[in-house]
Amino acid sequence: MVGGALALFLVLKLMGRSLKLVAAGPTLAIGLAQVSGFMIFQTWALVEGGAGKTAVLIYTMPIWTLLLGWPILGERVRGKQWIAAASTLSGLVLIIEPWAMHASLFSEFLGLMGALFWAIGTILIKRLRSQTPVDLLNLTAWQMLFGALPLVVLALLAPERPTEWNLSFIGILAFMATVSTALCWLLWIYILDRVPAWEASLSVLGVPVVAILSSRLILGEEFRSAEVAGIVLVGGGLVLLSLLSWAASRRHPAAPRAG
Repeated sequence: MVGGALALFLVLKLMGRSLKLVAAGPTLAIGLAQVSGFMIFQTWALVEGGAGKTAVLIYTMPIWTLLLGWPILGERVRGKQWIAAASTLSGLVLIIEPWAMHASLFSEFLGLMGALFWAIGTILIKRLRSQTPVDLLNLTAWQMLFGALPLVVLALLAPERPTEWNLSFIGILAFMATVSTALCWLLWIYILDRVPAWEASLSVLGVPVVAILSSRLILGEEFRSAEVAGIVLVGGGLVLLSLLSWAASRRHPAAPRAG
């Protein structure tokens, strides 16, 4: 995260865009939620459980954003959106299987907490953007820097073996900082700036699918029938949400940009 933040600040500098911090308080809150909270819980969930299931739980973020947006932003859940919410929540129950109380229940809780913190960060960004004009790239760099600070402290305090610095580790770290973090944030901003939100959200839904297939092929993870049914329900609910957003955009097209 530190490397990703520094890379984004470098991009801002090279593009000649302002590095000045705007709305320090809200940006700090976004960083603590969307970077610190999200990274802590999703990484912890990966350590405690399977990568495929964790990815599915993490990418339930849109449904929590929908539910949180009602009381905080005044965006009510209407009509068929409830079907999508019910499908996703039912899928979560099948994935978690609270009646079984198996060992990975804690991992599933951590995955859901990661999704919740991501959703909270999303809500805070939307509220900030509705109140204060702020450059998305600048906001991303600062919130990533703020969010990285607690992670650095936690890494220093956590009782674990010293880091083994070798070429393989440095390569993985460099890839995650520049590609998985900085470049992916840039690509996400690029997509949001050029295509409708429903299309961008559909592209995000491919991530847990890839994670599931990858975990089965690379890590040898196996999923029970209830888990498969839950994944289908979660995916179906998220796809339905995206399709409803697309249909709404067709009925009420956005006004053309000035200039």
